[in-house]
Amino acid sequence: MDFEYTPEQEAFRKEVRRWLEANITPDLCVDDAMDERVSGDRETFERRVTWQKKLNAAGWVGLSWPQQYGGRGATLMEQIIFNDEYSQVRAPVLPGYMGVSLAGPTIMQWGTEEQKRYFLPRILNADDIWCQGYSEPNAGSDLAGLQTRAVDMGDFFLINGQKVWTSGAQFAQYMVLLARTDADAPKHQGISYFLLDMKTPGVTVRPLVLMNGHRHFNEVFFEDVRAPRENLLGPKNGGWKVAITTLMFERSFAGNGCQVS
Repeated sequence: MDFEYTPEQEAFRKEVRRWLEANITPDLCVDDAMDERVSGDRETFERRVTWQKKLNAAGWVGLSWPQQYGGRGATLMEQIIFNDEYSQVRAPVLPGYMGVSLAGPTIMQWGTEEQKRYFLPRILNADDIWCQGYSEPNAGSDLAGLQTRAVDMGDFFLINGQKVWTSGAQFAQYMVLLARTDADAPKHQGISYFLLDMKTPGVTVRPLVLMNGHRHFNEVFFEDVRAPRENLLGPKNGGWKVAITTLMFERSFAGNGCQVS
């Protein structure tokens, strides 16, 4: 088996290395990118947002995204090469990793054209940072056992409930949120998937401080939160399939240590 790069792949690797070495600065470098995937403070977060915008302007964010959505349409080998070089210079996981790796691809698959046009460019450019509202205190490992409710009020859904272990919620502008929209349906069939603006009145974020001082995780509370109907992703009561789509992308992220694709 030949493990050598092709001439094209070697040229790509050199291009990536030159750009990273010319643009990475010491204040961005980390010892353990995954351990520090959520910024420890606002200053670090803002510095990394600027870094993502710079990467995006150069065409290095959303490597695996189709070109029609602003990505590079890179091959799997090009993604592997980029991530290897990115790790070599000790660059940080992007602040928008959740949007780039999970929310964005899910919106590509399930979103309306209006949702795609609005959200996808903003995800790539770190204009919107995303978090994931799945886990709940009383659901344990049974995701479908969630109890956060979203009542259909016509033009909007009225949301009440709580999420927990929400990574990066303190910095996020949007959340992909699972909520129960039909309490009488079988539990996998009464769930809907929302793109929730974290600035909506009634959303409260409370940090969970770990023993090592890290503030990766949060509790998020929803009290009479109004989610516009146009921010429903996929069909009402069909959110379980949308959620599984996100989880499949999450498995890919966890498996390959992807930073920016």
